[in-house]
Amino acid sequence: MTNLPMFPLGSVLFPYLPLQLRVFEERYLVMLSRILADEPAEFGVVLIERGQEVGGGEHRFGYGTVAQITQLAASDGFVGVLAQGERRVEVLEWLEEDPYPEAVIRDIPELDWDDDLFPLREEAELAVRRALALASEFTDQAWSSDVELSEDPTAAAWQLAGITPVGPLDQVALLRSTTMEGLLTAVLVFTAAAVESFRSPWPEE
Repeated sequence: MTNLPMFPLGSVLFPYLPLQLRVFEERYLVMLSRILADEPAEFGVVLIERGQEVGGGEHRFGYGTVAQITQLAASDGFVGVLAQGERRVEVLEWLEEDPYPEAVIRDIPELDWDDDLFPLREEAELAVRRALALASEFTDQAWSSDVELSEDPTAAAWQLAGITPVGPLDQVALLRSTTMEGLLTAVLVFTAAAVESFRSPWPEE
């Protein structure tokens, strides 16, 4: 268990995926100044259950991902942050904000990769890429269907989970996976449901 500065957001961060932030709130600027004194410079990211991240008062999920800062860029009125998703964590206790959110966390064990899962990984990747191509016909997507994945199988599995075109609640469910097979299977299930929703006709007025 350890204490970790936290940045609640309206989106889910996955291991091995990038995170871009525009930090302008004073409390988070203070947080940045403090964590940059350490190496590596890290903070936790959790999804906001309801409410808004600006100004506090939100309700937060208890599972998230540690983000490691890789690049900073100061601009007029904000600081641009580029970070990388690292390990998963569970929030055990939220501490009093002074002035930014902080929590007692524990690391969630890594998922073990087994080469027997390669066929399942390939099936999941094909399904996700097809879903992204279909989704792009209806709405703007953060990820294209030809996005490049890591050659490392564990990293690629988490990247697949992160680019799957599903809502944040499904993303939290993926993030909480307890086995690599369970993660890839859930990616397939959620992707199939997403494709079905894309193909469903609009209700008649």
